Amino acid sequence: MRKEYDFSKGRRNPYASRLKRQVTIRLDDRTIKYFQAISKECGIPYQTLINLYLRDCAASGKRLALTWKSVA
Repeated sequence: MRKEYDFSKGRRNPYASRLKRQVTIRLDDRTIKYFQAISKECGIPYQTLINLYLRDCAASGKRLALTWKSVA
């Protein structure tokens, strides 16, 4: 970094807590193709569409109903 830059009066980004965080997630090919097809119709990038869907699920408290069958 150049010496002529002066950050002594700088301040932290007040919106930093709202920034998105990068994560690694494994999705099957059919799921990706599903969201890519919808994204082409809407004109929204598919990753943004997945984020919007997951945000909606979290906001509304949706839960997946899973039941495990015993093997015995």
